[in-house]
Amino acid sequence: MTKSARTRTPTHRLNLPDGAGRAGEAAAESILRLHGYEIVRTNFRVREGEIDLVCRSGNQFVFVEVKTRRTGSYGLPEESLSPAKAARLITTAQAFLELVDQPDADWRIDVLAIEMDHAGRVIRSNLVENAVTG
Repeated sequence: MTKSARTRTPTHRLNLPDGAGRAGEAAAESILRLHGYEIVRTNFRVREGEIDLVCRSGNQFVFVEVKTRRTGSYGLPEESLSPAKAARLITTAQAFLELVDQPDADWRIDVLAIEMDHAGRVIRSNLVENAVTG
């Protein structure tokens, strides 16, 4: 895994499905493509947990946890990743790499924080690279 970096994504008007979680994941795919990520798989689930988006960036696998909020009542979305969820993400990422027979591949876990207004428009996004380290 590589060193942590923060990048900001400009807001975009997107045609998104209803529901903050689904809309956030749809927005996330568009935002990540703008950053040059290739979407490999969505909602990867195994016994150990779930990863919202499995991507490639160059030769590196990037596992992305999408955190979406409609209000600031619970703090910033990028601050909502619990230690238990972080541990499950690491285990799930390793399970994915075993499944695709690439256990020694270079990889990292990013968090894509998305804030939406009540109309479902993205008003802020923040891609946090290497948000989870193991």
